[in-house]
Amino acid sequence: MSGGGAAARERVACLVLAAGAGRRFGPGGPKQLALLRGRPLLEHVLAQASGSAVDRVVVVLGAGGEAILDRLDLHGAAPLACGSWREGMSAPLREGIEAVADCDAAVVMLGDQPLVTAAAVDRVLAARKSGSDATRASYGGRPGHPVVLERRLFPAIGGLAGDAGARSLLGSGRVGTVPCDDVADPLDVDTPADLRRAEQALTP
Repeated sequence: MSGGGAAARERVACLVLAAGAGRRFGPGGPKQLALLRGRPLLEHVLAQASGSAVDRVVVVLGAGGEAILDRLDLHGAAPLACGSWREGMSAPLREGIEAVADCDAAVVMLGDQPLVTAAAVDRVLAARKSGSDATRASYGGRPGHPVVLERRLFPAIGGLAGDAGARSLLGSGRVGTVPCDDVADPLDVDTPADLRRAEQALTP
């Protein structure tokens, strides 16, 4: 691995985390299925993940998982049911990493960030450096997603609990960042107002 990107022999997976209940979004069914320009919110993320330079995509589902699968084009992603999703953010990440433990690195994307693009994933992958624990996108100088987690972090992720995700590991490790403002937008769709903002951003 070098500043020019991952070696051809490496295998990189992408985890799309979409297991939460999305309570802030309000009634009307799973947030993951809220329509954005005519197709479910989560489908936008899966389309971008599948269009990037990763070897495989796994989407981690929890709340409403069966209903989501019935109405979603997975774009080649493999679904993973996270039975412990109520535990918090760490559970889908932990179970997702376990599912791709044979890979050399895992890209983490969030299922409610429809404006994070395949170009951002590829840029973060290309910015990986030897000896780093992770590499992540930044927006306006602030760290965001996608995040590439190197295999050396996988055991520590397996020990996470609660609602912190990998934040504590990234805060203390060797983490590189690369600006992605010109190729992606880190908007989290948490509310219907956020969905309208995403709709406006996607309107030509």
